[in-house]
Amino acid sequence: MKEINILLLSAGRRVELIECFKNAAIKEHVKSRIIAVDISNMAPAIYFADKNYIIPPIGENGYIETIVNLCNRENIKLVVPTIDSELLILSKNKKRIENATNAKVLISDYNIIEICRNKIKTYNFFKENGFGVPKMIAENDLNINNITFPLFIKPFNGSSSINTFKVNNREQLEFFKGYIENPIIQEFVNGIEYTVDVFCDFNGQVITIVPRQRIATRDGEITKGKIIKDREIIESVKELITILNPIGQITIQCIKTDTEIKYIEINPRFGGGAPMSIKAGADSCQNLYKLLSGKELKYNEDYKENLYFLRFDDSIMLDSEMNKIND
Repeated sequence: MKEINILLLSAGRRVELIECFKNAAIKEHVKSRIIAVDISNMAPAIYFADKNYIIPPIGENGYIETIVNLCNRENIKLVVPTIDSELLILSKNKKRIENATNAKVLISDYNIIEICRNKIKTYNFFKENGFGVPKMIAENDLNINNITFPLFIKPFNGSSSINTFKVNNREQLEFFKGYIENPIIQEFVNGIEYTVDVFCDFNGQVITIVPRQRIATRDGEITKGKIIKDREIIESVKELITILNPIGQITIQCIKTDTEIKYIEINPRFGGGAPMSIKAGADSCQNLYKLLSGKELKYNEDYKENLYFLRFDDSIMLDSEMNKIND
């Protein structure tokens, strides 16, 4: 039986994602080990992997070399990033890693990652390609007395909704302008907020598009959601992805108003809530095993809708030697 081992970077709290990969390997009848790495042995997810390693922080000397060495040591076939801060360096070193190992890196081309990681470039991409986007407020316009509140402020290269705020008046505006480094200020949009999980094959062909309504969030990550096959969102996202041409798992944030869809951001990686779409039937993990086994995939919507997902915290117990204790 062919072995398809997965290297999960920055494992953190991604226990659900590790379990999704393990379940997908069983369904696909492939032998697979999940190797999880992090910079700390306090990352819960590493204790749910088949094997784990502590590696240097992102971008430090030896970071890429460590990934290469692990790929060769553990016979890795796929490297999976999970956080925004590792995307640019992985994309820049994608060919280096793939040429030195037998692994693929689940990352889009560098120019695509640049668009996604820089909120101004993301805004320009949406606007230049005719997609709705909350209007950006120029610095000169902020001094106009009749500026309309509320507004929305965020860092230009932010992640996980950190330092993103609704601004209700000028006093708050002045405070947050000083508090947030390199802020972007946009109109505030009222509507239903969606996260859209997209999976593309290694050639950029769209395989699945799953809109899920964000009912509740915590620290930028969805805690309660509902899978909805919204035809307008699906067709719009399909057009967007065709233009952007990324690969792998993509997470798109948008707001649907009574009249249009306004896009917020694109995260070219597995989002924290991606297991919702996977469990609904759009199994990106199983699709990856299929692709790595040489199978071809076609676009499908073979997932269930009107499913609610309620996410919750759990804990694990470790002994003094940091070994997991099964209670």
